[in-house]
Amino acid sequence: MTTPDPQPSPAALQRRDATAARAGDIAAARLKERIYATITLTAVVVTLAEAGELDHLEAALTVAVTALGVWLATLVADEQAHRAVTRRSANRAEIRTGLYVSSPLLLSAVGPLALIGMSALGAMGLGTALLTGAGVEVATLFFWGWRTGLRMGNGPLSALTSGLLDTAIGVGVVGVKFLAGH
Repeated sequence: MTTPDPQPSPAALQRRDATAARAGDIAAARLKERIYATITLTAVVVTLAEAGELDHLEAALTVAVTALGVWLATLVADEQAHRAVTRRSANRAEIRTGLYVSSPLLLSAVGPLALIGMSALGAMGLGTALLTGAGVEVATLFFWGWRTGLRMGNGPLSALTSGLLDTAIGVGVVGVKFLAGH
């Protein structure tokens, strides 16, 4: 005879729910950082493509330094906000979480940097590599919007609409930055 599994206590259920909510918050924060960095780097890459007289090293450094600068600014802003709200510095666990959450800011530079590298090896012109990099970044925006739409469970048409809206917003932000000369 088997004994039934004991039901978790209300406290255990509450801890499990809190852990799941925290994991969801972290995943949402990482995705937010990735989308923000994707839009920012798309604007930078399009601006570089339009700049003309640029070599591979300058383009790669601009993309890398932009990603690094945005990442460092995020870390500083997060720490400042943490201290303002909690009246203390972040502890090691909070710093690790902050680094984990903000890491997509750096990852968003990988595609454009790989394409610039391919261009440096002669696979394509630098302008083509930069515009292709911008296209990859815009496709990434579509992918995240589409995936989010699917996860919401409203069907493929809703997912497509979500992806297209995210893409349009990203392209709009890039257009505004481009028109403003940034």
